[in-house]
Amino acid sequence: MTFARDNSAYDVLKIRDYRHYILARTLVSFGVTIMSTVVSWQVYAYTHDVLSLGLIGLAEFIPAFIVGLAAGHVADNFDRKKIMMTCIFLLGISAFSLFLLSTKFEFLIKNYGVIFIYCVVGFTGLIRGFHSPANTAFGAQLIPKTLFSQAATYTTMSWQIANIGGPAVGGIIYAITGQAWPSYLLVVLFVFTGFFLANTITSRHVEKEKSSDSAKENIWTSIQSGLTFVFNHQILLGAITLDMFAVLFGGAVAMLPAFAKDILYQGPEGLGMMRAAPAIGALIMAWILTQFPIKQNAGKMLLFSVTGFGVCTIFFAVSTNFGFSLLMLAGTGFFDDISMVVRGTTLQLYTPNDMRGRVSSVNALFIGSSNELGGFESGVAARFMGLVPSVIFGGVMTLIVVTTTWFAAPKLRDLNEMS
Repeated sequence: MTFARDNSAYDVLKIRDYRHYILARTLVSFGVTIMSTVVSWQVYAYTHDVLSLGLIGLAEFIPAFIVGLAAGHVADNFDRKKIMMTCIFLLGISAFSLFLLSTKFEFLIKNYGVIFIYCVVGFTGLIRGFHSPANTAFGAQLIPKTLFSQAATYTTMSWQIANIGGPAVGGIIYAITGQAWPSYLLVVLFVFTGFFLANTITSRHVEKEKSSDSAKENIWTSIQSGLTFVFNHQILLGAITLDMFAVLFGGAVAMLPAFAKDILYQGPEGLGMMRAAPAIGALIMAWILTQFPIKQNAGKMLLFSVTGFGVCTIFFAVSTNFGFSLLMLAGTGFFDDISMVVRGTTLQLYTPNDMRGRVSSVNALFIGSSNELGGFESGVAARFMGLVPSVIFGGVMTLIVVTTTWFAAPKLRDLNEMS
């Protein structure tokens, strides 16, 4: 595991379009994390049922899964910036819908339960299904390949900044006001600010690296070629599936409202701190990686990081001390950031531009959707196994997945340089 200090750690930020892209992405992510935090607390406040928290993830997963592969084809055949802008705008509309449900139309929730919140969450899943591949592929075309690893670090850093600030802000506002609507209104502000900033990016869709024959392929052939590319590439497939199962089994985020209220006896402000803790750990690691990027043994670093993630998950599950729980949650983010940087860099390096949308959609389908499906799995497991045993089970399964990957994907395990 070798680190070497990088004396040009800020080169990628000297590119104007990338600066605007990463700032817009941070603002939108900030809004989305506020929305996610408040939705989970609001739903649990109405239902007092851990399964209802899992259903939030399922509501977002199903539409994202349905459109995921087709969204990759769209990102590779249409203007990625326009797709990204449309999706950001619709995310703002979703946040405004939640604002209305919490104010003028609150009687719908009181009379019919949280079904309408689930509907809005499902719509955001549909939007994010299209946004993820277009956004990822668009970001890659703004910079040269030599800066992919550096850009992956800043991309994860921007997400972690949002994950620190978003849950904290959302939780504090909810705690002070006792209402969800002020937080949703703030989400609208962040998302539309990001929308206008993204619109200032001048870079256009780059020429596709396709032959005239491949350009004529239909959507089903296009999707199949993207899947074939990933499944025939052991490094890409190994990195994606490793993270997928780790997130599916090891993520405790969906259950945090229950841990906050029933195990650690915290209010919404405590939940905000818990939601922010993994991002704080990840941000620390992200800064380390900007100064000392991974130069060698990238595959082993990836496996080591997922192991650390699983161990911290187990310790979090058995903790009854709020401070120690925050430390373990920060540890999950600390180790997860290494995984995100390695996976993000390898995806960009080993994928040609004309397939980045489809490969990103496969990645989003495996990783992004597994966040939501993992939330559902956590809810079901918590209902039948109990809250604490279900999270311990997830951490143990993560360690089993790492061990399996070590032997099943030797090319990933032996991956050395990411350049």
